Amino acid sequence: MNHTPCVALGLTLLSQPLLAAEGGFFEDSKATLSARNYYFSRDFSDIVGANKQSKAEEWAQGFILDFKSGYTPGPVGFGVDALGLLGIKLDSSPDRTNTGLLPAHGDGRAADEYSRLAPTFKARISKTELRAGELQPNLPVLTFSDIRLLPPTYQGLSLSSSEIDGLTMQAGHLKSTHLRNEGGDGKMNAMLGHVPMRQAESDAFNYVGGDYAFNANQSSVSLWYGQLEDIYQQGFVGLKHSKPVGDWVLSANLGYFTAREQGDALLGNIDNQAFFSLFTARHGGHSFHAGYQGIYGDSPFPRVFANISPLGNEVPTYEFAYTDERSYQVRYDYNFAAMGVPGLTATVRYITGNNVDTGLGYEGRDRERDLDIGYAVQSGALKGLGIRVRNAMARSNYRSDIDENRLTLVYTWQLF
Repeated sequence: MNHTPCVALGLTLLSQPLLAAEGGFFEDSKATLSARNYYFSRDFSDIVGANKQSKAEEWAQGFILDFKSGYTPGPVGFGVDALGLLGIKLDSSPDRTNTGLLPAHGDGRAADEYSRLAPTFKARISKTELRAGELQPNLPVLTFSDIRLLPPTYQGLSLSSSEIDGLTMQAGHLKSTHLRNEGGDGKMNAMLGHVPMRQAESDAFNYVGGDYAFNANQSSVSLWYGQLEDIYQQGFVGLKHSKPVGDWVLSANLGYFTAREQGDALLGNIDNQAFFSLFTARHGGHSFHAGYQGIYGDSPFPRVFANISPLGNEVPTYEFAYTDERSYQVRYDYNFAAMGVPGLTATVRYITGNNVDTGLGYEGRDRERDLDIGYAVQSGALKGLGIRVRNAMARSNYRSDIDENRLTLVYTWQLF
């Protein structure tokens, strides 16, 4: 076994002053309050599956209080963070629930409100930090999925270290999850492709990995391992690179996943490999993207419910991650600051997939078209207000068709 990285990390720790912070617990504390107003509508047609609901449509108001303390002075600094969440129903009905904005009661009605307040205890020595409590990891094997009214969280332990220049290493043990539309927490489930696997629960998600940036931060490589205990284990290797070429900036994002069953294999055998590539060319306010994604093996792509993943062709409506699927993406972004309108952005995207093994004796195909327009107010009394409109059309011959509209308004106050 090569112990060089461990030795280098130890020498780095011993060779510098181990002062946790120059400020202090109170001096470096900060808090923000975000108000998020969210309208979500999905119309379903050619419905596939047991749920014959033809529409999901709700409107809700959310508040996110995020407090982060500084660290106590000394060789080891201690601190505490806190996250407060509140969701309030503005409009819903039993025949339009399950948007992911609000929890639903047993009678099918959405809750009038739901909330959560949870702390995170932290300790730091040099550039290494231990956190315990409420966590929001953002990893290739467990991507932070803040795509509804309130963000999801996990409960457990995490360790991160950046002692070596360019290298960030992380490890963690998560024992439960708080879903984006719930106030409490519970055990974790998996998704295979777009299908939730609620019949199997896991008591823990474990992860370890790191990212290394080099070439003046124009390039980075990643290596990660994640394990949803007794369900699946997954490895990831990734490469990112960007390079200015005249007035253009060219970049590439490549990744490869491999997954199989783990422990008691509560969902049976899992055999999945996934490759994605996304290439981008930027010039002025223009960004052009092209991507390819391939799903291989006998199983769809696994992930923790209800997370998104960093797969290049995954979007919030369709995932393009079912068994044996091949998908292709073209996307165009424009930043209107180049035309003298700062804060205004637009995105149009088209993805098509084929070769899906539906298990029904025919090839599955799907496609999606997305249009996003966003604006952040730049000055005046409403400075900082963000508005985003999203329209999506998704069609498939093996899952339900979707017409989707989202409208979000976000405003954040810096409390201190």
